Amino acid sequence: VYRAKDPRLNREVAVKVLPEDLFEGEERKQRFEREARLLATLNHPGIAAIYSFEEVPSSSSSSSRHLLVMELVDGEGLDQKVSRGPLQLEESLSFARQIAEALEAAHEKGIVHRDLKPANVMVTEGGTVKLVDFGIATRWRGSRGDAGGDDDADATGGHGTPAYMSPEQVAGLPIDPRTDIWSFGCVLYEMLTGRSA
Repeated sequence: VYRAKDPRLNREVAVKVLPEDLFEGEERKQRFEREARLLATLNHPGIAAIYSFEEVPSSSSSSSRHLLVMELVDGEGLDQKVSRGPLQLEESLSFARQIAEALEAAHEKGIVHRDLKPANVMVTEGGTVKLVDFGIATRWRGSRGDAGGDDDADATGGHGTPAYMSPEQVAGLPIDPRTDIWSFGCVLYEMLTGRSA
């Protein structure tokens, strides 16, 4: 993820690009496109917004590269804050409320983040929380947003960061929003104690 300047709109943005060696293969390209489509359905102050999904010619091959242009969240990762020790109770609860509201908005759209962890939570200087990195997010089967398309083709566990994954996700079983709630509990525990659950 790079900090960049959008010259047309004169604003700073975040640009997410997969390295060329990781972008080989149709599956990775589809996963990146899926992230863009899922983010485009979300509009919440606690979720970093997507501005565009771009295709650019690659310098070293005939294939194109893809990138996401997203809201730049000026601040630090929650993982950085927690690395300095437990957060104050009031601060932890403020962050937890904002994370829960953002997750609720995603879940109402049928989207499960699947990789909620302190490193995927940005905190601005003013204490505003933004969820980032929906790279392995998916639609869960049975959601109102489930159209039976390829967005829900990977609505099982098996992907994510093990220390924050629910037992169902670790086992590769079908998942739903409860897997994010498990991860949320792990993040809350870490904010309050300064160590992972």
